[in-house]
Amino acid sequence: MYSAFVLGSPVNRTTRLIAEMLWGVGGLGTLALGIWLALNRPEYELWDGWIIAALILWVLATGSGAQASRGVQPAGDDLALAIDRRTAFAHWMRVVYVVALLVVMVWKPGA
Repeated sequence: MYSAFVLGSPVNRTTRLIAEMLWGVGGLGTLALGIWLALNRPEYELWDGWIIAALILWVLATGSGAQASRGVQPAGDDLALAIDRRTAFAHWMRVVYVVALLVVMVWKPGA
């Protein structure tokens, strides 16, 4: 949803709230599931390099997401919002971090 906002989609309180809830549930779910799997699978340890890399990418994505979220505020009822460059950059960096996180989680480099 934030990609749509950055690309010029209208932002109102409802759509922004839904985007925030989805990001929060997805982010916490990913973290909780990843840590649970690392603790419950005998072949993985929390200090494995790819797990540490995934946690670092998760923190970076969360930080970029917070910055992007602050820059996407509804201006009124269904108004298109002009997103500034810093907000757009923070959002696209979040996208890069999430894709990198998925790559690390799927291919487990160094495992």
